[in-house]
Amino acid sequence: MAAGTDLSPPFALLEGGYDKEKGSSSDEEGSGAHENLKQMMVGKPPRHISCMRHCVSTARLATAAELDSDNVIEVVKPPSDGKAAFIPVFRSGSCTEIGPKPYMEDEHVCIDNLEEYLGTAVQDFPTPGAFYGVFDGHGGTDAASFIRKNLLKFMVEDSHFPRCMDKAITSAFAKADHAFADAHSLDSSSGTTALTALIYGRTMLIANAGDCRAVLGKRGRAIELSRDHKPNCSIERRRIEKLGGMVYDGYLNGQLSVARALGDWHMKGPKGSACPLSAEPELQEAILGEEDEFLIMGCDGLWDVMSSQCAVTIARKELMLHNDPERCSRELVREALKRNTCDNLTVVVICFSADPPPRIEIPKTRVRRSISAEGLNFLKGALDSV
Repeated sequence: MAAGTDLSPPFALLEGGYDKEKGSSSDEEGSGAHENLKQMMVGKPPRHISCMRHCVSTARLATAAELDSDNVIEVVKPPSDGKAAFIPVFRSGSCTEIGPKPYMEDEHVCIDNLEEYLGTAVQDFPTPGAFYGVFDGHGGTDAASFIRKNLLKFMVEDSHFPRCMDKAITSAFAKADHAFADAHSLDSSSGTTALTALIYGRTMLIANAGDCRAVLGKRGRAIELSRDHKPNCSIERRRIEKLGGMVYDGYLNGQLSVARALGDWHMKGPKGSACPLSAEPELQEAILGEEDEFLIMGCDGLWDVMSSQCAVTIARKELMLHNDPERCSRELVREALKRNTCDNLTVVVICFSADPPPRIEIPKTRVRRSISAEGLNFLKGALDSV
């Protein structure tokens, strides 16, 4: 279990970027297209940038080799059996920073070995297994702290666990929300978003209620595995208005900037009743394969100033250099601070292999390219979603 988690056992394409590639070629026979990586600096770092509030890493692996970013990259092809032969190895690192806010209201959890953590509490749990969560609190710290400590407990204790994970997760969100309302020593008017990743074998279930985001790095391409629950989102707006709520200036009932959250019981009706502010998570399942290199989980303080593709580009470059998810998460936090984020920052990076991401070759061509590698990844993602 990663440091910084005090749970008591037992108990699922965008513009911008960090690296820009400019293709160059000549019309003469035999000349190749060589890519130069250029770091893009945006804004100035705040004075407190070196004061990181909390950084955690579950593994520190030695650098495989010195990487020369100016070299053309060699091709790495997966074996013919592809995903069938892939067994993930979980390593995680995290970093949090208070940012410009007066209080730190974020919480997170990293458990790389869920079988060891649960012990004999659960039988027949698929291995390897892991659990991660990011909780962005508002109106105080009570809700985020309570949900972080108890959400996994409610999942494991649910009657559907582990044979029907999606039902167990959905039920756990509701039970944790109701239990928080009954915790009279806590401020039930505080609230929190909740983003979790439960991984068992090669199956990863992302559950999201709020505007934290999970992004998969797939050979340098960003794959969003959660949807930001903003009140202005057309799907959320229709649900809110159908239940008698309203969206005013981007806020739910003029009060809250998210459409789903746990806690905030001053805005909810009786337990079990449908209300505009929902605690029900959206689930997204992914089957991990060799091309799935890492997962980034972050609060909106990161995504407010950085696109998903930009974050994956930064993370992949960092992991290729030092293969340390803690340093990787720290760099994402630093970059968000340089871009003048206005919120608390929490970033968790989960690697699925003991090895750093392999270099990817941009195929040689005599035709002058007018698109960067990052732009190409964006285009591929857009085509895949059609």
